[in-house]
Amino acid sequence: MLTLKAARCLKQADVALVDDLVHPDIRAMLRPDAEIVPVGKRGGCPSTPQAAIEQRMIDEARAGKTVARIKGGDPFVFGRGGEEMLTLQAAGIEVEIVNGLSAGLAVPATLGIPLTHRSFVHGVTFVSGHPHQDGDEPNWQALAQSGMTLVIYMGVKRLPLIRAELLRHGLAADTPAAAIENGTLPQQRQVLSTLDALEQDMSAAGIHSPALIVIGPTVALASCRPSALERSEAPLQGKGGGIGNEPKWLPTELAQ
Repeated sequence: MLTLKAARCLKQADVALVDDLVHPDIRAMLRPDAEIVPVGKRGGCPSTPQAAIEQRMIDEARAGKTVARIKGGDPFVFGRGGEEMLTLQAAGIEVEIVNGLSAGLAVPATLGIPLTHRSFVHGVTFVSGHPHQDGDEPNWQALAQSGMTLVIYMGVKRLPLIRAELLRHGLAADTPAAAIENGTLPQQRQVLSTLDALEQDMSAAGIHSPALIVIGPTVALASCRPSALERSEAPLQGKGGGIGNEPKWLPTELAQ
């Protein structure tokens, strides 16, 4: 899922530094003579050092090449795009940002989950489940009490802590929650559950990273079959009741 502008820009690249989660169909949009440099990063796997990525971009640009730095989702949403932009600008390299469609927006929509709904929630918060390198955690108390839909990136491994913190600070155990693996792709899988049961349901369904976690009342609206799954016949799993069934925890106002 990318914009027409992004597709046009890919055709101009002489060199492309490509993240691990970028789909092969997007790499195929590059010119046949473009050099592709994999610079993947996955939790728990060997990763290309950030400094090496930035230096490679500088070196290639100074050699007169047009360089594309291709990221999954949006480079300015947990993509370190801001860091790379500042480094390139400091080196005197001209930079243009072409926004993408962040997983936090695109993935819940595949299940018919609106991030906001005027009857239930008036905002959404995107948060990383992975702590900063200095160990600084998100303010889980503020998030639990915000009344916002929570969209959590990179939170699968730390879900036990996240769940415990949100419950400890007052978020209801029966708050609707979902985990969506490989969102928008044909192999997408998901569980619809509650905050209290999400970890157990994910384990039972074998849901792993890369997966997005969504917590909030509007998750209860998820009842449609994702178009990406029509070819795979993969079912919805967990507390949501299955494809085509009304979720058990559909808000009363909507049920009426």
